[in-house]
Amino acid sequence: MADRDAIIRAFLDRAGWSGAARRPLAGDASFRRYDRVTDQAGTRRAVLMDAPPGKEDVRPFLAIDAHLRARGLAAPEVLAADADAGLVLLEDLGDALYTRVLDAGAGDEATLYAAAVDVLAALHARPPEGLDPPPYDDALLMAEAALFIDWFLPAATGRAVTGAARDAFHAAWRAVLPLARTAPPRLTLRDYHADNLIWLPEREGPRRVGLLDFQDAVLGAPAYDLVSLLEDARRDVAPETVAAMRARYLAARPETDAGAFDAAYAVLGAQRNCKIVGIFTRLWRRDGKPAYLDYLPRVWAHLARDLAHPALAPVRAWFDAAVPPRLRARPDR
Repeated sequence: MADRDAIIRAFLDRAGWSGAARRPLAGDASFRRYDRVTDQAGTRRAVLMDAPPGKEDVRPFLAIDAHLRARGLAAPEVLAADADAGLVLLEDLGDALYTRVLDAGAGDEATLYAAAVDVLAALHARPPEGLDPPPYDDALLMAEAALFIDWFLPAATGRAVTGAARDAFHAAWRAVLPLARTAPPRLTLRDYHADNLIWLPEREGPRRVGLLDFQDAVLGAPAYDLVSLLEDARRDVAPETVAAMRARYLAARPETDAGAFDAAYAVLGAQRNCKIVGIFTRLWRRDGKPAYLDYLPRVWAHLARDLAHPALAPVRAWFDAAVPPRLRARPDR
């Protein structure tokens, strides 16, 4: 750690922030960590991303950040970067995360979510020229959905998943995943939800929404990030807001087939919620973090709504056979 601190101090010196104070700001699910940096005069603030080489690579973040800013979106400005050292100094967008603003009653849900939907509409207006993100293909979608049978189902039933049940699970998903590919792929940020969005009301248009945590972006179905936003595992979004935001997105992209988009939304919602149930169970079982199980009732409610769509009939049939209603809850009870 001492050597890493020396590397960071040298980086800040080169960037014109000699003697700046650092305060831990946030952790990350990966090896990245973030500090808020304040200069000696106390007049400037920035955010330091520390991504140790060999464990993290900041280059995808830098490329996507530049792309988002070129699109007129509020990704943080890069003030300085040393990709080889895994260090990036970023514009500090502040602390007004959507979650905090809404929980404090300091913002109107419909207004904030409308701005977030407008960001997606702008991002999806054309392909991500100049970027080469990895595809969010069926193999990756399937592997993520399978976290449900890898972690949740054994924990809930107390026994290993049989080969037949696993094969049937994969077959059901193979039958529905093509419905998520009906629209041209677009840049998909993957974790587009209230904990990763910052409200910047002093700005105009899509730039009112500060963007965080997009380094794992892929080329995927346009519906995915809208699902992430509206089927949030950590907070309830009013049903009328969900309906209005889906309509707002489609109105902004009139070339989109509404029926096909609706089916893709349901398929990707079910896939994402299966993944989340699996991940939160893994965080409990493997990592000793039971607090994540508190979110599962909300995630199960999202999944039930997704499975009700006619497009999900094969996956719904698998759930009816393999996961009785009594198991659709926290696996520790």
